[in-house]
Amino acid sequence: MKDIKELLANNSYPGRGIIIGATPDGKHAVTAYFIMGRSENSRNRIFVKTADGIRTEAFDPSKMSDPSLVIYNAVRVLGNKTIVTNGDQTDTIYNGLDAQKTFEESLQCREFEPDPPIYTPRISGIIRLTNNNFNYALSILKSASGNPESCNRFLFTYKPAVAGTGHFIHTYKCDGNPPEVFSGEPTAISIPDDIGEFTQGLWDNLNEANKISLFVRYIDIATGTYQDKIVNKNV
Repeated sequence: MKDIKELLANNSYPGRGIIIGATPDGKHAVTAYFIMGRSENSRNRIFVKTADGIRTEAFDPSKMSDPSLVIYNAVRVLGNKTIVTNGDQTDTIYNGLDAQKTFEESLQCREFEPDPPIYTPRISGIIRLTNNNFNYALSILKSASGNPESCNRFLFTYKPAVAGTGHFIHTYKCDGNPPEVFSGEPTAISIPDDIGEFTQGLWDNLNEANKISLFVRYIDIATGTYQDKIVNKNV
């Protein structure tokens, strides 16, 4: 397993990232989501709490030039399922699950983001609590090596979750102009028991110039109750 702090410290621009895993004591399902940005439009955001998760909002509405790909629900809960994504496909998955579709089926109508020449991948995750345990899955939808005529779909499932282990997926390999998109499998990382330690370690090692917001949730798998941490650069 890799050290997530080291991974972030050595990558100035992983873009948007999702982490899902389990604490070492096996009592909590963990998810984290962070956003980064290089343009004024992307950087002009904060995370705000909703009834069951978070969404992005403009920090200064007067400076928001295009909300289409930057304002969305990032985390939602449906019954025993927690959804986390880097775009408005959060709602697509929520509605699909509510109509008895699977996570994978719900994403069949979606592709990568329409932002040429990058075609930023859509990354999504889901946690399912089941009988004092849980499993999770991560998905990435991306163009075929930059060809927008074809969408490559990858699904990674982890069943059941392994105590102390998580998986990290992000939109970009690293900084660049344009940045190269993520490839390969999600990276296995270690997860600590303490939400404060995990949150601080993530935030401190995200690039200072590019980081915008971070959300971390620890879910008690026995009760479904959760504890959240939100950090916004714009305050």
